[in-house]
Amino acid sequence: MLRLAFVTGTQAGKWFRRFQDTTAHGGLFTIDADDSMAELLSGNVDVALMRLPDGRVDDSFHVVRLYEETPGIAVPKDSVYAEAGEALALADVSDEHLNYQLTDSGEVDIAAVREALEVVAANVGIAIAPLPLLKILSKKQVVPLALTGSEVPVTEIALVWRKSHDNEAIQDFVGIAKGRTARSSRQEKPKRTAREKAKTKQSRKIVNNPLQKPKKRPKQRKRR
Repeated sequence: MLRLAFVTGTQAGKWFRRFQDTTAHGGLFTIDADDSMAELLSGNVDVALMRLPDGRVDDSFHVVRLYEETPGIAVPKDSVYAEAGEALALADVSDEHLNYQLTDSGEVDIAAVREALEVVAANVGIAIAPLPLLKILSKKQVVPLALTGSEVPVTEIALVWRKSHDNEAIQDFVGIAKGRTARSSRQEKPKRTAREKAKTKQSRKIVNNPLQKPKKRPKQRKRR
């Protein structure tokens, strides 16, 4: 059984299904957490799908970076920005009240983002955070838009686990997250029963020679 915590703002369902369908590690236990790194540090999970940067990640952890997140900005639904529906730059919103923004290093406080979005929903100010996170947390009165500009910190989604706890289940999940398919010989596949193997073998024979008719059993002569 592999235990994994995934940070709010990630949608890893396809990886979870692929891991369960194509590997034989006893299944997958998942936790949706605002702080997946805390779940890893406490020993509740084996691996964390988390947002970087994070000052708690040191040389004792393996880190596999998967993708960068698009920066985003949350604006009130009735604002001129929402009506235009286009990506914004910081200069476009310089006069707006800023309820939340990423730190200079790019670290994200999800609890603070939730609170900021409540204020934005009340038609007051804006909030800056990773766009995937804003899309998941925003309510009807808030519109998340892309934010452009090199001055905006970029966050990354990565898989992190302790070097001392490395195992085949984690390696297989990492491979799936990086695009390894079910046909790969590198991951441990579920064992098939003898009955399943026999059915597969028989179906291959039919496919290879679909016109072949089954052999008739010889008729037995009647005794007089």
